[in-house]
Amino acid sequence: MAAHSLAPDQPAVTSFDATVAASDEPDHPTVVLSETYFYPEGGGQPADRGTIAGVPVTDVQSVDGRVLHHLADPLPADEGEVVACEVDPAFRTYCRRAHTASHALYGAGRRLFDDLGYGGFGITAPDIDDGTAGGGKVRVDLRTPAGVDDDDLVELERLTNRAVWDARPVSWERVPADEALDREDVAFNTKTEEGITGDTVRLVEIDGWDVAACGGTHVGNTHEIGPVTVLERSNPGEGLTRVEFAVGPRAIDRRAEDHRAALGAARALGTAVSNLPDAVGRLQEERSDLESELSALRERYVDARVAALREDIVERDGGRWLVGTIEGVDANALADRAGALAGETAAVVALVTDDASLAVATDGTVDAGDVVDDVAARFGGGGGGSPTVAQAGGLDADPEAVVAFLRGE
Repeated sequence: MAAHSLAPDQPAVTSFDATVAASDEPDHPTVVLSETYFYPEGGGQPADRGTIAGVPVTDVQSVDGRVLHHLADPLPADEGEVVACEVDPAFRTYCRRAHTASHALYGAGRRLFDDLGYGGFGITAPDIDDGTAGGGKVRVDLRTPAGVDDDDLVELERLTNRAVWDARPVSWERVPADEALDREDVAFNTKTEEGITGDTVRLVEIDGWDVAACGGTHVGNTHEIGPVTVLERSNPGEGLTRVEFAVGPRAIDRRAEDHRAALGAARALGTAVSNLPDAVGRLQEERSDLESELSALRERYVDARVAALREDIVERDGGRWLVGTIEGVDANALADRAGALAGETAAVVALVTDDASLAVATDGTVDAGDVVDDVAARFGGGGGGSPTVAQAGGLDADPEAVVAFLRGE
């Protein structure tokens, strides 16, 4: 019976006959074949799809020296019978392209980063029933001291696609483990890659570009990978950067979407795509200038509004209260302004925004928190603060009604 899959060394084989060596678990049909070209899940690569004697294969696992083929239904064949086996060729092709693309991207990383380490790899199985390979993506975890910025991400994609364009031969062989471990150019990852333990190590080499210990299926030449498009990056752990990318149709579609978006932005800004960074920079400067102008105008408005409120200070609870509405000021700015006025202008300053938020500041003769509690008890909402500065929000009332309540009217 098959102790291992022949798929890694003969990835082009997708149709074969084999003898049923064992078949069990009627409720969960499983079969072991005399030999198999189905790839069992491992090393970040998903299990092959396909059929055995016409029955769909739902999973393939390597367990205790046997390759187990899990089936959707019981196998219509007994032990010792020869069955026809079909590996889904589209899925196999996708995995070969995706897996080799991950090696090409890691090779690109070696040219960009010092002290690069390999942190893991994985293929998300695509939906290829319609031949589009939609939804599939690949991740490579890079261990880099300084991380990966946007420029690095673009350069990783460019160099990877250049390796594809260069049509570099891809080969694999088994070498003595000691020899492989002594080579500084071999990428290892004991957590995710197969073929590292034992007397030999299987090395996959992209000619002149990358060499790594790997037990997966690969293309014979990088030109078979096709276009590679980086999708995004993230940080799955300390010192790691996860780069996710697509190959094939999804890569083409994403590139088209990005190009369409860039052309649309350039058109809206009246410039060329190549000039977008400068155009965006100018917009950012203009926005910053406008924000500064708006802030200055808002300050002038608040000053004018406060000056008007000074003319209408009321006497309440033995002290002077400055109460009124101020529009277009956020709650924190409102509290700062109230705090600056308390004591100097009035014993209590209570300001209400147009969205019914409240800031109260006092000179200490009145507890600001008590004032906020009284307003919340009357109009709902909630808040809190210190005895001299407190805030409330979510008041269910017109701002003028809140002002009238605070003025004691």
